[in-house]
Amino acid sequence: MLKLLGFAALALAPLPVLAQEPLIIAHRGASGDRPEHTLAAYEMAIDQGADYIEPDLVATKDLVLVARHENDISGTTDVANRDEFRDRRRSKTVDGELVSGWFVEDFTLAELHTLRAKERLPAIRPANARFDGLYQVPTFEDIVRLVRAKEAETGRRIGLYPEIKHPTFLLQDTGIDMVDLLVAALRKANMDDADAMVFVQSFEVGALQRLDRMIDVPLIQLVKGESGPVDEPGVLYADMLSISGLAAIAGYADGIGAPLDLLFGPAGSAQPLIRHAKDAGLLVHAWTVRKENAFLPRQLRGQGGPAQTGCDASLYRTISGAGIDGVFTDDPGRMAAPDPKSNPACMAGG
Repeated sequence: MLKLLGFAALALAPLPVLAQEPLIIAHRGASGDRPEHTLAAYEMAIDQGADYIEPDLVATKDLVLVARHENDISGTTDVANRDEFRDRRRSKTVDGELVSGWFVEDFTLAELHTLRAKERLPAIRPANARFDGLYQVPTFEDIVRLVRAKEAETGRRIGLYPEIKHPTFLLQDTGIDMVDLLVAALRKANMDDADAMVFVQSFEVGALQRLDRMIDVPLIQLVKGESGPVDEPGVLYADMLSISGLAAIAGYADGIGAPLDLLFGPAGSAQPLIRHAKDAGLLVHAWTVRKENAFLPRQLRGQGGPAQTGCDASLYRTISGAGIDGVFTDDPGRMAAPDPKSNPACMAGG
């Protein structure tokens, strides 16, 4: 196993060839190159070598699963410019946070399909904004069809890694049961057993516990450094990540999905959480690696502003050396073939 060095040292050090690499999980598709959660982003991610693509799932008014990062679509579609939907703007308290905008659950699929996707981070990714207006919001069935077509084209298996978004809020606010909808969709696609290349993830506990009783695919408990699952008042993610908390997670899930800052210290050293999760029999998946300076640790930022490419190749290798089982990335092609020479500044320490 690679001995972990500080991020700054790794930016200068030769990168060893490792025998085992983590799964490459395309975070919302190749969202560093195309607007997130579009078929174009998913297809590009597959072409770049991703092992899994990740659709975040919400549901329409007529109970169709679609891919959006949030049920609020104000920033990822052109809905704000559509006069016919001006009266759909709402304010809702979603998972304890007041949100004003347009929500997927207030649209039928036919209405949603009249909208077009747009880049969520145009200031950081102006090149992606060139594709604004070209793509529809895809359904989960659309994504399954794409995966199967690409499997036939490439001859390799491609995994799906859906996250069900806001299941408690949607059930209480609208009666939409995200767990039932996802189980039905996976069964329809014959992707509900242990042989399917599927992970299902959620920040909530109850949704995963129900899924554990209904399907046989591996389940991932998402965690954060702050707050706790909205369906477990009084429970903090910090408590869930204790040794006893990890043992409890192992009773219904197969792994954890944790942010990089919970898994690595400021100098790039692996945190005890990785070992403790492994000791509990859990997989460890890390989120999220992005190439732009805006998202990288200070020591790995390259020359230029927040939108410029930093020393992400060094970060990839640090993660691989720590025994992480899977990594979410906006740039799967860069992880499939990390090249520190892609940013000459990294060769000089960033």
